[in-house]
Amino acid sequence: MDLLAKARKLESHLARTVDRAAQQWSKSGPRGPLEVVHGILDAVDERIEPAGRGTQVFPFNKVKATIVAVSPDARARFAGVLDGSPTLQERIEGKLRDAGCDVASLQVRVVYVAQADPAWTSPEFHVDFSRGAVQEQAPSPAPAAVHEITLAVTNGSADRPDYALTLDRINVGRCAEVRDSRNRLLRTNHVAFTDAAGAINETVSRAHAHIDCHMNGELRLFDDRSAHGTSIVRNGKTISVPAGSRGVRLQSGDEVVLGDARLRVKKA
Repeated sequence: MDLLAKARKLESHLARTVDRAAQQWSKSGPRGPLEVVHGILDAVDERIEPAGRGTQVFPFNKVKATIVAVSPDARARFAGVLDGSPTLQERIEGKLRDAGCDVASLQVRVVYVAQADPAWTSPEFHVDFSRGAVQEQAPSPAPAAVHEITLAVTNGSADRPDYALTLDRINVGRCAEVRDSRNRLLRTNHVAFTDAAGAINETVSRAHAHIDCHMNGELRLFDDRSAHGTSIVRNGKTISVPAGSRGVRLQSGDEVVLGDARLRVKKA
């Protein structure tokens, strides 16, 4: 039994309860669409369970978000956020992936109602979780082979000198786990530079960047609004990776620059 993980989960739950009570006491008015999205993500985070040996599991494959929207205009405002990029499903999948949970059979559904149920803990929305049988699908063509990527640390210090990974998203940053002021898990770094390990590592943000690995073998590097920036060195030339962009394609042999730290990229 992972007692530390359970203690963190309890602390997170108590913090959210205090937040909800404070909001009702202050009568600050209804939350906007983006605030409701974050409330739904917090509800998902509460249901992530420790599975021992530092791993976590999300025991549901169906998430139903019921949202109060009293007019067509209100529904349109919510739909613009929930169906935009990233969608609510993509946001939830990203949170679960960062926690190391399986999302292969996850189904997310949004329902709008005119008024809240008195039993809800929030006056704007409610989230139901369930687990059902996965609907069988017709056999599909075999997927392309998973491509392995090796990231070797060439400047700075990390938990390991190199990482051989086959994930579809690789988070890079300082510390293995990124938590907020209430100790809620926000992100898991698959390539983790060591905290308090010198000036070079201090230039790596806790949530610095990530690499998307597509089934066709393409790699794209994204800056996650880091403090000291992200770039690629290729054949002696530096290619900047702007925050909020669609990412920059990576090639085998590239060097990823994270502040002053560096990683060498190699594709199998």
